Amino acid sequence: MTKPTLNIGVTGLNAIDSPGPGVPVIRALKEATSFNVRIIGLAYESLEPGIYMHNLVDKSYMIPYPTEGTDALLSRLEYIHSCEKLDVIIPNFDAELYSFMKLEKKLLAMDIHMFLPTFEQFEERHKVNLSDFGKKYGIDVPFGKAISDPHDLRDLEDEFDYPVMIKGKWYDAYVAHNIEQARSYFSKITAKWGYPVVVQKFVQGTEYNVIGLGDGKGNMLAAVPMRKQFITDKGKAWAGISIEDKKLIALTEKFISSTKWRGAFELELMKTSDNIYYLMEINPRIPAWVYLAVGVGQNIPEALVHLALGNDVAPLPAYDVGKLFIRYSYDLIVDRSEFENLSVNGEL
Repeated sequence: MTKPTLNIGVTGLNAIDSPGPGVPVIRALKEATSFNVRIIGLAYESLEPGIYMHNLVDKSYMIPYPTEGTDALLSRLEYIHSCEKLDVIIPNFDAELYSFMKLEKKLLAMDIHMFLPTFEQFEERHKVNLSDFGKKYGIDVPFGKAISDPHDLRDLEDEFDYPVMIKGKWYDAYVAHNIEQARSYFSKITAKWGYPVVVQKFVQGTEYNVIGLGDGKGNMLAAVPMRKQFITDKGKAWAGISIEDKKLIALTEKFISSTKWRGAFELELMKTSDNIYYLMEINPRIPAWVYLAVGVGQNIPEALVHLALGNDVAPLPAYDVGKLFIRYSYDLIVDRSEFENLSVNGEL
């Protein structure tokens, strides 16, 4: 039986020291067994490396930043759709998800499918709301508070002991060992990501992550836990190993069944010396290390596409334990004319 060919738009094509998930998502889609793909790259910057990986990305288009509003994004996607007949879009950045969620019904009317969290799920798992989230669902979460004024840091000294975590609304997290460092990181984060900033209790332990997939009805379709083996100065995993941990799987099942999570996600956790898992963050999209899940037997992006198209998806098979991913850098040689063409015409 001939497999269908799907035109799938993918964002997150950057590959800096905090890489976007786009390239590994595309690698996963290229290895899908149930369909063939034509990949349409959706980029915000003309130097996102995925644009120039012609073995993975068939055509690329520039799209407007989320700050330009949903009307600008919709107009651009309408043009891209007229050229490419998009079947599915997989957004891969936290900061863009809200725009795509707002456009989900309009895009579906154009026969462009997505499978994203609900607005309620997106908001309640936010860093600024994570403490309340933990209380609501009975999950251990470090105490945290959102602040919008650096002077509030002094007022929090009765509630926090140093060191503390200083986190941006969207990205970036730093360990502050005193009030001066806290103020410095507050300024650094707000200059880049705006307000508020989250101050969170520091938890000492070993870092674990779980990538998973929920069907929106409370059922867990996939879950792969990973222990970080090498961490960059930005706290990103540069190497990790798939592990067997019934406690982590049970926590993930509880998260999905309690929230009826819709789509892919990543749980970031810290395991303390007394064997308690603290939930540090919930990322409402596919993480950049997704290819480890593919490598151990769970092609989550392929399953996500079927969910977007309204197809039935059974729980993915058991994953292999003890396999590592090791990230690396790779230099692409690109003709200047390609860069110029993209910069001038907005597509390549």
